[in-house]
Amino acid sequence: MKEDKPIGKSYDLVIVGGGVTGAGVFHEAVRQGLSPLLVEANDFAWGTSSRSSKMVHGGLRYLKEGKFLLTRSAVRERQRLLSVYPGLVDPLNFIMPIYDGHGPSMGAMKFGLSLYSLMAGEKQHQIFSRTQTLGRVPKVCQTNLLSAVGFKDAQVDDARLVLRLIFDGCDMGGQALNYTRAQSIERNAKGKVTGVHLKDTETGLRLLVKTPVVINATGAFAETLHPSPVKGFHIRPLRGSHLVFPGKLYPMDRVISFIHPLDKRPVFLFPWEGCLFLGTTDVDHTGDVSKEPCITMDEAEYLMAGLAHILPDLKLSLDDCIASIAGVRPILSKKKVTASKESREHVVWKDCGLVTITGGKLTTFRLLAADALRAAQKYLPKCSKNKTYPTKIASCVESGSGSGAKLEVATKSILDPGTSKLSPKAIQRLLGRYGKRAGDMAAICTGEDFSSIATTRTLWAELCHGARHEQIRHLSDLLLRRVRIGFFYPMAVWT
Repeated sequence: MKEDKPIGKSYDLVIVGGGVTGAGVFHEAVRQGLSPLLVEANDFAWGTSSRSSKMVHGGLRYLKEGKFLLTRSAVRERQRLLSVYPGLVDPLNFIMPIYDGHGPSMGAMKFGLSLYSLMAGEKQHQIFSRTQTLGRVPKVCQTNLLSAVGFKDAQVDDARLVLRLIFDGCDMGGQALNYTRAQSIERNAKGKVTGVHLKDTETGLRLLVKTPVVINATGAFAETLHPSPVKGFHIRPLRGSHLVFPGKLYPMDRVISFIHPLDKRPVFLFPWEGCLFLGTTDVDHTGDVSKEPCITMDEAEYLMAGLAHILPDLKLSLDDCIASIAGVRPILSKKKVTASKESREHVVWKDCGLVTITGGKLTTFRLLAADALRAAQKYLPKCSKNKTYPTKIASCVESGSGSGAKLEVATKSILDPGTSKLSPKAIQRLLGRYGKRAGDMAAICTGEDFSSIATTRTLWAELCHGARHEQIRHLSDLLLRRVRIGFFYPMAVWT
């Protein structure tokens, strides 16, 4: 088990799972004054948390389902993340064409978006005429086109969000290990958790760590450690897949949201890191969840059919596709309904110190963290910072990259303006992705290292920093999660 410091013999709690939920629990546990250990059987953010649609959104579609509280919570968390992590979580504009006889009506969209804006505390939508729509969405299908609505949400590098939470937590005193599997839970005669058996998945090293609390945040693997306590209520793995195209094939600065003609599901075409992402699907994943999930030809054809419907003159084909990503959502299901109609709300199971938290959305990971720690409170030591775990967890602004004056101070301390050619936006991106560790990057890199790799936004300095300081064991850890050029840069070769 490779880490900067040796693994301890005991911890206040052990968090199993290095996706966004586990990372959120870990980060909040450290802030609450606890001593946590996080372990992940693969690499940090290996699973769904690096394979999402990269969106921090309020869940507009949940309004249609009457889930107003879920939408309100998501909108508030989105606004908080925009404030705390500028450069990592950034505003993103959406546009949705409105058609006569297909998809939601203008009246329905205006009502939903008015509620959306009310929850955000500011107007976040606008109406475009047919002419304005044609100007903003070139080559859009014109048959029965009436107008369009525009609204605001946000975008994130999902893997970097996970890594930011984990490494900030480590810098505050926590400890995190990737490629370390929690094999089993140890209990005393009364059934209470007393420890967890760990195994390094590559070296085979085994270790028993003492702890009164294990928080199971393993997503689709949750029932491996904690079988569902509710009869007939189990995890239903659902796969969401995306196709990736070169951005130059259809330059755009906003998301095109549209209703797929085959099943009336919302689908998106969106820009990210200079590429175009088309997604997502929502189908049952019947394969081994421990294996790399892959898009199927049926999913690819489904997505291409949707693209041909909304942009009929674009003439893209699968030959233009440069990559695909697929992730598995851990959805809790009592009865089989259409995959896209399954609830995204999370659940908490408790068993004498073993707490399982699963389900939920990337946007609301902090709320899941609060629920998990509150469920474990009985077995956790009283810490000096907070005697209880409140329903609404404290703001984590102090660990964010900051903006305005804070950004200016951080910029001067990290990069020498005389040698750096980075724009303020690029510097904010660097600070958002790495926080205080951007200073470590500057310490080992020269001014020339802060130049972009080819036409990407990734800096050579990020590769150096990731290889030296971010617990990589494989080239894929570096090129697919510490930076993302392994997905879309043709010269990136990885194994």
